[in-house]
Amino acid sequence: MALNVSRPEVQFAMETVRMAAQVAWEVERELVDHTITKSDKSPVTVADFASQALVGCLLEKTFPNDPLVAEEDSAHLKEESAAQNLGNVVRFVGRHLAYATPQTVCAWIDHGGQSPAKRFWTLDPIDGTKGFLRGDQYAVALALIVDGQVEVGVLGCPNLSNGYRPNHDGPGSLVVAVRGEGTWTQPLAEEGPLTRLRVSNIRNGVEARLLRSVDAGHTNAGRVAQLVETLGVRAEPVLMDSQAKYSVMAAGHGDLLFRLLTKAQPDYREKIWDHAAGSLVIQEAGGRVTDLMGKDLDFTQGRTLANNVGILASNGQLHETALKALAAVFQEQA
Repeated sequence: MALNVSRPEVQFAMETVRMAAQVAWEVERELVDHTITKSDKSPVTVADFASQALVGCLLEKTFPNDPLVAEEDSAHLKEESAAQNLGNVVRFVGRHLAYATPQTVCAWIDHGGQSPAKRFWTLDPIDGTKGFLRGDQYAVALALIVDGQVEVGVLGCPNLSNGYRPNHDGPGSLVVAVRGEGTWTQPLAEEGPLTRLRVSNIRNGVEARLLRSVDAGHTNAGRVAQLVETLGVRAEPVLMDSQAKYSVMAAGHGDLLFRLLTKAQPDYREKIWDHAAGSLVIQEAGGRVTDLMGKDLDFTQGRTLANNVGILASNGQLHETALKALAAVFQEQA
């Protein structure tokens, strides 16, 4: 089976993510200490806005009727105190789109504020902002959703080589999944041969490798520890930010990923852009992604996975075992 890269949607997604990830890489190298703070205190960098502006502009030109549902908006950049930040965004975008101005850049960013439709794209312009600020793992994540189903998912991972190996000074990885056509990777820095990715064949929890976020605040550490004990996992967890974890699992270098509810946010529902691209990357590599109850992810409910609780991703072989472990842990703590 080969990937049909000539399909317009696939070609667009690959080229756009490659360009957006290149901008992110440039900002990381030149401006990584210049951060913006949202009202919720999470760091946002110039790269978020520059990446989203590029995607918004290119989507508007290529598929003008397709909405974009994305994480950021330009409200902060329009504040008088943000003039320098806006200038930096325009400067980095302008390296790739010479006609960028403060007005056009803000309009392109806000193109991502649209509502989901029968067919739409969803974007996380920089998934793993804290990893980005550390010079660690982050990803540009873009997905096409049609009738509630992810059809194309692309990840741009500047600090990941061969789809799984952390490498800050390497060629990066472009990871692309197309429904029915598998998951593939090629160097991000320049087009090269496509390599098929496949999940591991590990069937025993004792041999499983758990993928976890570096920031423990993204999950319930206590319950994760109980799950590790219940499953008998012996290996040290693979700590990594962003949907780069999904690429690592797709490449067979990780086997389980839990996104549990935290005690601070028991009613939290995941954002669609945090999982759309990555979920297809795993599925097309032979793995499985559901919520913590085993339900398929429902991308028909707007900007969040309102009908799902948490995330469980696996190589497929371990999924039912993991669901049983989750049920046992939840029952103990009920």
